[in-house]
Parts: sequence; structure tokens; C-alpha cells
Amino acid sequence: MPVSRHTGQIPESTWTLTFREMTEPWKGAVGCLGVAVFFAMTIGIISWQAVEQPPEEWVLRGRDAGMLWERGRGALLLRALPAGRPVLAIAVGSVPATEPPPPRDRCWHDGRQFCYSWEEDAELRLALEPPAAPGTECYSVRWTPLRPDVTLKDCFSMANVSWYGGPSIHAQRWPLNSAESPAQPLVSGDLSANPDGFGPLLERFFLGSTGVTVTVAPDVSLLLSLESHQQFCLEMPVGRAEPLHYQLCVSNNVAAARRHTASAPARTLPDTALLGSPIWRYHGPEGSAAKIKRGLRSLVRRLKRHRLQEGVVALGERGTAVLAATDLVPSGRRKRQAPALVEPLELSITLSPYAGIASPLFQRSLRGGEAAGYWLSRQPRPGASSIPLLTTWKGQLCARLNVTSEAALGWYLARARDLRQALGATYVAFEGVEGNSFLEQDVPAPAELEGDGYTEALAAALATLGNGTIVSAGSRSSHLPLFVQMRPLRSDWSHAGLKGLIPSVLHYSLLGYNFFIPDAVGGSEAGATPGDPELFVRWLQIVTFLPVMAFGTPPWLCCDTWVLNLTRQCIQRHRDFVVPLLLKYSEEWQSLGYPIFRPAWWLSPTDPAAFTIEDEFLIGDEVLVAPITEKGQTWRDIYLPGEGHLWLDTNTARVFDGGTTLRNYSASLAEVPVFVKTS
Repeated sequence: MPVSRHTGQIPESTWTLTFREMTEPWKGAVGCLGVAVFFAMTIGIISWQAVEQPPEEWVLRGRDAGMLWERGRGALLLRALPAGRPVLAIAVGSVPATEPPPPRDRCWHDGRQFCYSWEEDAELRLALEPPAAPGTECYSVRWTPLRPDVTLKDCFSMANVSWYGGPSIHAQRWPLNSAESPAQPLVSGDLSANPDGFGPLLERFFLGSTGVTVTVAPDVSLLLSLESHQQFCLEMPVGRAEPLHYQLCVSNNVAAARRHTASAPARTLPDTALLGSPIWRYHGPEGSAAKIKRGLRSLVRRLKRHRLQEGVVALGERGTAVLAATDLVPSGRRKRQAPALVEPLELSITLSPYAGIASPLFQRSLRGGEAAGYWLSRQPRPGASSIPLLTTWKGQLCARLNVTSEAALGWYLARARDLRQALGATYVAFEGVEGNSFLEQDVPAPAELEGDGYTEALAAALATLGNGTIVSAGSRSSHLPLFVQMRPLRSDWSHAGLKGLIPSVLHYSLLGYNFFIPDAVGGSEAGATPGDPELFVRWLQIVTFLPVMAFGTPPWLCCDTWVLNLTRQCIQRHRDFVVPLLLKYSEEWQSLGYPIFRPAWWLSPTDPAAFTIEDEFLIGDEVLVAPITEKGQTWRDIYLPGEGHLWLDTNTARVFDGGTTLRNYSASLAEVPVFVKTS
């Protein structure tokens, strides 16, 4: 039975007096008891919350995947169903991490959406989208700021995920997990002018080894940061109260995810005759037109003497400008086609969309009222005239072609056609296609030139010149009949040099740019080992298996007779073995959009060992190239992808199983390991 107790009020004086009369040990005991009770209550509350509120909560489920909210760190989780395989974790910025989504969201009436609003920060809207292809499921993610000072930022974890795609960088990596870059606009740029920026090839597409893709809408102004081996982040610029919008798609594996994203406009091939034609870059005198012509004839004679008389001689922008000043005449006054300057070879000339402010071309355009809009201009104040937006190109103050003006584009393209005809050129290369001049000078850009709008518009215009056009950059233009010139590499063994070549090949091809021209054999930027014959040979062995072979320093100048003979052999092997492969898989690229140059995981999409291999590549599904990229090394480990397949070693005629690694494979300076899949 319950014990009876006195229910009257305890006199305050008696309690106070008794407490005061307690000894110090008793006072300590009472204090400890109070602390213990407090902690017990706290632990109880926390336990109750843990029981009542699970750390993860489903917010949107599809057929093949679903998204959860993780309370502890404020993250969105993407998991594949039915087993719940982890696919992606997205750390969310600028919203309270511990605030849970409500049991019933604002879009409760639509099972294909989830909406939630952090009242003073941002609104999140997730939506299931129609499947892009069988076997894939896509989600739209849209953050909308509710205050102008909110910075929207989503970070995609690299834990157990290898990432590919996005922008090219100075020292290219494959995957990009080891890259480091501060937050900066996701816009193509000139790495020679800004090595810490992003390079000339860029797509707003990221592919994860778990079978996930992240695609950002082209109209979203965006910053990208790369935090080595931790995460990459998409962030809205400060002060721009615009939504952050991107799409997530999940497939069974990384290769399936890439196949499912192959939809694009109709793809057109560039001039495939260039594939079998080595390019010889002219580095002779350029002081006058007469000196250039003598230098070109001298180069052609030397190529003939060394039995290398086939291919293309490439003239740089300065040499082209010098010849243009003397040889370009109006097409109406031209009686016949000018004789070729480099017979029996073909000629490539180089132009850019820039004009020096001291050049006659720019001065004439300022005097002619009809040409006032030919150059990019700052937005004028009401009632004021426009002022050309001046920028720097190759050390000179220049204006840049206005690609939003039909008159300017028509004038520029007509001039390029006239010059090509006057000089008898087969190919025209355009430098300086990359970059946003407005962004570089922190000047508001027209809406159509936001982001990489300039690069995209200029590439589309240049494609009308024909399939013999070469451009220096690419953004949303992989479907056009253009060759893309890769950025210059350093003449050394680093990732800014030779080690960055294969990662660049895989990066370009993954994003759809299969018809690229690699930098000249040996590198064209000064490096730690200029004139190194071993570097030249190992570089040559890789370029042999790429679309076009390009040379800056001729082999007879850098090296001995053995290297010269090896160069002839490699050019012949490229024509006889590689070009037919490229033509075969170019048909697959046109119809399906698959890359021609493929990573090892293309045949082993679930093997983690294949996700980080950056020194091998496949041509289609049937040839594996595994060159040496370390100085002084004559052996390497080689991963043979595709469990269940057989690979024939072209050097030894031995056959090996796929899904295995060959340890300490020997490859002398005269050899490059190449394997052909036989089954």
C-alpha cells in the first residue's frame, strides 16, 4: 500500500536552515545527484528523439531508385532499389542540417514530387522525370532561394565514387577525384593565360562510378569547386537569387549510365581524310611573306628528303596574318586559285576571333559605320554609344568578334573563305574560341552570351565553313563536324605533360569529342626535359593510336636516325591499323553516341580496380593500348578488362584472360603494349 506522507507546505525557513546546517560532504552529494538527474533526463530525451525520428527518411521513391533525407548532416541520399545500394550523397548547404522534412510535403497530392521549404532560407523541389532510356531513372533537383543573401551549394561526395567529366584542367586527372580547384565559374578558358582555371573543353555533365550522372541546365550561372578526394560542389554566385537546378540519373553501372546519356542532335563527321595525315607545325621565320614562303618550301624539302612527304603543314596565326596582308585580295578580282604553298602536302592556316586595336582591320571597322557592331561591346547607358569590350590576346590589347551579330559573323566567315582560297589551304584552324570575355572583366554579359554561350555560338558558325575546320574549344558542340585542337602540354613526364595525355583523351571522348588533335609529340610548352629522346618516343607511341598525329619538332632535329625510322613506322601503323578502327567506331558514335576512346571500366563496369586506371585506353571494344608513361621504365602492370574475354598480345602472340592484371609486363623503348580482344 502507499506510504502516507505529510502534504503540507514545508516551511521555507526550516528548509533553508537545515540546508545551511548540512556538512560540506552532504552538500556535494546533493549537487552530484542533481547533475546525475539532469544528464539522465537529457539522455532520455535524446533516446526518445532517436527512437521517434530515424536518422534517414525516404522523401521520394521511384521504380528503380529513391531519395532520402539524412538528418544528421543535412544531406540528400540517392539509393538504388530494391536492395538500397548507395549511389550518391549530396551535402546540402545554406539550410538547417537537423531540420527534418515534414511527414507530409507540400506536393503530397503528386507521388512523383517532393516539396519542402525552409521558411527563411530555401525551397527544395524533387521530381521524378520521364526515363531518358530503358534501365535508367532520373530526378530533377531544384533549389530556390527565399532570401537574396542565401547561397545555394550542393556538394557531391567522392567517398566510394570515382567522378569523370566536367571541365578540362591544367594537369588532367582520370578520375577527377585527385583534382583541386577553388570555387570559380564553370566556364571554359585559356589554361595558358590562367593555369588555375578551367580549360577549353567543358560540359556540365558529371559521371559517377556508381552509375549516377549529374547534368546541370545550360542556363544556370554556376560555380564549381573541386576538393581533392572529398567532394565537388556546385554553387550559385553570391548575390544572384536564381535557382540551382540539375538532373540526377541512376543506372545499373557506370558504363550503362554513359550509354544512356548518349542522346544528342544528329552527329556529323569532320573530314576523315585528316585522320591519316600527320600534321607538321611550321616554326620557321615569320618576319615577312617572302620569308614564310621560303621557310615553308624548306620544310617541305626536308620532309621529302626524310620520306615524310605526306600530311599537312600547319601555319600559325602570326604567319597566316602576314600572308593575309599580302595575298588576300577580293574574290571578284581573283583570276584563279592560288598555287599551293606546300605541295605535295596540304596547308592548314590559323585564325582567331580577335583583332588588335592597332591593326588595320580594327581601325577600318571603327571608321565604317556599318561595322560598328562587329565587336563585343559593353552595354551602353541610355543615350550613349557602345564601347568595344577590350581584352588581351597573346599579349596584345584586342577586340573580339561579336557572334550575336549576323552581319559580323557573315563578314568574318566570308573573310575566312577568301583567305582559305587565296592561300590554297585545305584546313582552317581557329584559336581563341574558348572563354567568356565579359566574365573575365566582371562586366554584365548579354543573356545569349552567359556561361559558354560565346563558344557554342562561334563553333556553330564555324561549322558552316565545312568539315575541314579545327577549333580550340568545345561546349555543347560535340555533334558538329569539327576537329578540336587539344590544349598545349608541357614537355615533361608530369600530369601537365605526358602523364596528362591519356586522361585528356578519355575526358574528351567521354564528353563526345572523339575527333581531337593532340598536342605535338613531345609537348609544345617548355618543360623540365625539353629535347628528351625517350620522352619523344613514349609520346609518339601514344599518339600513334589517336585520331591525328601532330609534330612540332621534327624527329630529325630532336633525335637520332633510329627515332626517325620509328616515326615512319608509327605513321604507317597509324594509317594501316588505327584509322580503319576509328572509321569503324565513328559509325557507332554517329548512331549511338558512344565514345570511340574508352576507359577500362567500359568492359568492366563493376570492378573497382578499373575505375582509377588513367594510363590505358580502349579503341572501341577490341583494342587495348597500355603505353609506358614513366621516365626510364621498361615494365608496367597492365589491367585487361572484360571478365570472360580473351586478349591477344600483339608483341608476343600470347593470349590472356580478361578481368586480370599482368604484373611487371616488359616493354622496351621500342615497344608499346597493345592487345586485341579475340572473344
